[in-house]
Amino acid sequence: MKTSWRSASLVASAAAVLALTTACGQDSPPAASQNVGATAAPGDYGSIGAGSGNGAAGTPSQPAAPSALSPSNPAGKLSVSTAEIGKVVTDSLGLTLYRFDQDTDQPPKSNCDGDCAKTWPPVPADDAEAGEGIDKSLLGSVTRADGTKQLTVAGWPAYRYAKDVNAGDVKGQGVGGKWYALAPDGKKVQEGAGGGAGNAEELGLSTREDPKLGEIVVDKNGMTVYRFKKDKAWPKPVSNCLGACLEKWPIVEPVDFADTKGIQEKGYMIFDRTDGKGKQQTINCSPIYTFAGDKAPGDTNGQGVGGTWYAVRPDGKLVGASE
Repeated sequence: MKTSWRSASLVASAAAVLALTTACGQDSPPAASQNVGATAAPGDYGSIGAGSGNGAAGTPSQPAAPSALSPSNPAGKLSVSTAEIGKVVTDSLGLTLYRFDQDTDQPPKSNCDGDCAKTWPPVPADDAEAGEGIDKSLLGSVTRADGTKQLTVAGWPAYRYAKDVNAGDVKGQGVGGKWYALAPDGKKVQEGAGGGAGNAEELGLSTREDPKLGEIVVDKNGMTVYRFKKDKAWPKPVSNCLGACLEKWPIVEPVDFADTKGIQEKGYMIFDRTDGKGKQQTINCSPIYTFAGDKAPGDTNGQGVGGTWYAVRPDGKLVGASE
């Protein structure tokens, strides 16, 4: 009877752990040897390849060819399509074309290279032609740093978005508050009145393409979001940033998932802090913060601080550090 009771107790304990794991959105607990110590000096970015977060679900209408986002894939005949955000310029495959706020139109110049250009493939100027609704006089080209010719619309370099895989997708709209679909006149498509960053300003959490770090998570103000390596995600979120730590690293308060863009849904949850500071948001079960040392959108001054603070990928992973 004692053996049966002990077996039942072990089963119940395992079930409790499994329930916590499921609640935290993980399929299995991390390895017992998981390193949670410092592995990089402050400012050491390590591997900074592009992130792998999931974009928001679109409404596919016609699958694009697998090679549609190849840098060498021509634009073909451009046309005007009506998307959920308004009238946008699309290529011959129906893929939305975008412009980047950090580029210039007078003179035309692209400032998206390296990892940025992997996420936002430049549209080649070769073979591009004006279709219905497109003013031929607005089409041109700009020579990129690698010597290739990129299509411009009213002087603005044109791009596709790697997460747009179906004709009609507009997943790149408002990303990082800097990327917008191209309107037929070359202006950026704005959702709703008021101008500025459009719909991106209304998002509690979204992503942006950083020239050094790749795709990272930002808050509603465009400020970089970070994780603390001394926190815990499993079997439930625990923040080890307490007291004076919170003055430098304010918590990210709860954000409804419907108010996010490009963030992984699995493990997206809130938890009650143990220090009475209320509820805190997590991505993939890991608590997230901003940094008081970041003074403007786009700053990443918190990256690598103390070898324990790192920017966050859309799937919740650390940028430039092992888990």
